[in-house]
Amino acid sequence: MRGEWSDERLMLAYRAGDADAFTTLYRRYRGSLHRYLTQHCGNAALAEELYQDIWIKVVNARAGYEPLARFSTWIFRIAHHRLVDHYRKHAPLLATQLVSNAIDDDADGIDELIDSLPAPSHETPHALLERRTLAERISLALAELPPAQRDAFLLAEEGGLTLAEIAAATDTARETTKSRLRYALAKLRHSLQDLL
Repeated sequence: MRGEWSDERLMLAYRAGDADAFTTLYRRYRGSLHRYLTQHCGNAALAEELYQDIWIKVVNARAGYEPLARFSTWIFRIAHHRLVDHYRKHAPLLATQLVSNAIDDDADGIDELIDSLPAPSHETPHALLERRTLAERISLALAELPPAQRDAFLLAEEGGLTLAEIAAATDTARETTKSRLRYALAKLRHSLQDLL
């Protein structure tokens, strides 16, 4: 039954003392949140450490939790801020780039890129190699993006956040967020054009 509950309802249940509700949330976000962190830092061990830090923050914030936005917006905002804190401590230049309000423009079609990438039709060794190669190419293309653009793109794709939610999670203007998504998509299309 808990599996059918909304994230917000689960968090409210956890706030009221239901530990199983927390477990359900943790499982729901294991993939997307962990991929978001791994794509940013490129290190699975560091991503795991940051991932655990984020859930500790969730645990510590449960008493004051109010569903003022979608839970995904709230947790990815925590993740974004945890990344910024990490980079401020370990790579100050990267932190500045991640939170800068660099570009204003228009953004559309993030889903078009993902939908247009080829996927293997079955699990043959050739198909598995093809998928691995594709994943490596996408990871490299993502790594080449400026941090703020990569962050916006990953929040949309891994977090499933809307434009307004990404703007709220990153404390940036909606138009800046649109620009970051547009430029990220254009750069990814260019980097992966031989696959499209």
